[in-house]
Amino acid sequence: MTMRDQGSRSFRRREVLKRGAALAGSAALPGGLATQASAAPSGTLVVAAPATPQSLDSNFDVSLGTFEAIAALYDNLLEFKKMPDPKVPGAFREDIADHPDMPAGLAVQGKLAESFELDPAGKFIRFQLRQGVKSNWGNELTAEDVKWTWDRKFGLKAIGAFYLSTLGLDKPEGVKVEGKYTVSINLDNPNPLLAKLQPNLYAPIYDSTKCKQMATADDPWARKFIENNSAGFGPYRLDQLQRGQQAVFKARPDYYLGKPAMDTVIFREVPTSATRASLLQGGAVDIAQYLQPLEIMKLRDQKGVAVDSVDSSFMIWLELNAKIEPFGNPKVRQAMNFAFPQQQVLKTVFQGLAEPLTGCMPNIYAGFTDKFWKYKYDPEMAKALLKEAGLGSGFKTSLAYNAGDPVQEPIAILYQTALREIGVELELKKVPAATFYNAVSERKQPMIFYVDSPWCPDVGYSMTLYFNSDSFVNYSNYKNDEVDKLIKDTARTNDQKARVEMMTKAQEIVMSEAPWVFISYPGYHFARRSNLKGFTYYTANNIRFQDFSRDA
Repeated sequence: MTMRDQGSRSFRRREVLKRGAALAGSAALPGGLATQASAAPSGTLVVAAPATPQSLDSNFDVSLGTFEAIAALYDNLLEFKKMPDPKVPGAFREDIADHPDMPAGLAVQGKLAESFELDPAGKFIRFQLRQGVKSNWGNELTAEDVKWTWDRKFGLKAIGAFYLSTLGLDKPEGVKVEGKYTVSINLDNPNPLLAKLQPNLYAPIYDSTKCKQMATADDPWARKFIENNSAGFGPYRLDQLQRGQQAVFKARPDYYLGKPAMDTVIFREVPTSATRASLLQGGAVDIAQYLQPLEIMKLRDQKGVAVDSVDSSFMIWLELNAKIEPFGNPKVRQAMNFAFPQQQVLKTVFQGLAEPLTGCMPNIYAGFTDKFWKYKYDPEMAKALLKEAGLGSGFKTSLAYNAGDPVQEPIAILYQTALREIGVELELKKVPAATFYNAVSERKQPMIFYVDSPWCPDVGYSMTLYFNSDSFVNYSNYKNDEVDKLIKDTARTNDQKARVEMMTKAQEIVMSEAPWVFISYPGYHFARRSNLKGFTYYTANNIRFQDFSRDA
């Protein structure tokens, strides 16, 4: 899904209430987290985050905080190999490039699976599991755990159903236990994502023994238990969860890859960006997440603080609803792009930290192209296109934005001013953070902001997510029969060269028809104490506590 798609979306990130704004000027926070340096043990990691996990069930929750919890408590069958970030010394990232000489054409390796076998035709994948791997409840990993995990996706028909659809896995019998430590996924039709989806953050494996113990007749898939507890094979166990305050994680000494360096992780809810930045600067926390651009710029000059800014899969754009006039007309959508002051937004709102969004998928994914980008700010071109569309006198419309995202309102105001030059009157609608995603998913707004990233680093997955007319994340209601056919054909072949050729054509069509107003690639900016090492960028745009260690 995306996530913020889910991703994984790519699932989507639920927007966070900006509660507690008054804390920005306080000397201390609830729970005794002072703004000045504390005497936390060297093995303790303190994170200031916008929100604590709302649920621990990856089948239902995609909110901020939940991502980090899932990555700490659970593991996947496969993972991408890591590589040094080419631009940021000391940082690492997943190697998501195409590697034709490697198994599956990917730099993937076993995690819970010791090895795997992929059908060259893309119709099955078989895993040999590691033996002796224990969950946080002491139960050994077996093929039955993998089978139960996939059966749960079928049974709950929630986020997991998206992955089933993406793979074309339409019946539980497709997941077969072939031995105590051998399990396979079998498809009726070839699918190029059989291996590439396995590292996805929201494809973890559950301890089915524990889950079955906690299940009831009314709750056969242990939803109530998994929402508040963990049953996984990951590096941490949950020690405490106080929603709205903090979550505490303890490293597992019996973790099959070795106990993490950070023995205790305190994940504190600090709703305001300014307070998170202040806590980091004062040394009270080790990591401050999701800071505003101005705060990131200021922190770069602070002693004892470091900011790692890496290329990411994040994108921000405006949905143009093709079912609400006049946005059913591609010429109008093109005009809205030529009228968007992209460079001004990048300079004044993002403080130069973002790159222009010059395509309709992440520019870090193999198969991306920007050769169809043409929408540089040109109000005269915009006027001409509106005239061709029969709207030479302009029109009135509205733009909805998230009150909880600090960059959206200033972008909206700049755009409102720019549109007056071409005769378009834009009403701005501030939507509370708690209900913003509902406003997106209802698809009733003519224009609305969206921030997202496809969690599976694949050209076909990305294009399917946003531009397949049947996709639940196609919030612009875009439909083009040729694009739909290209997407369908791309999902049925393992020939990567052919897939890229088809998706290049699809990108050409989409960029010409402009279902979005293209804003930026905002990047991923990781603010930390300078003695904290091990940052790795993941396409799910989350951190994993097990990566970190501290200089002596």
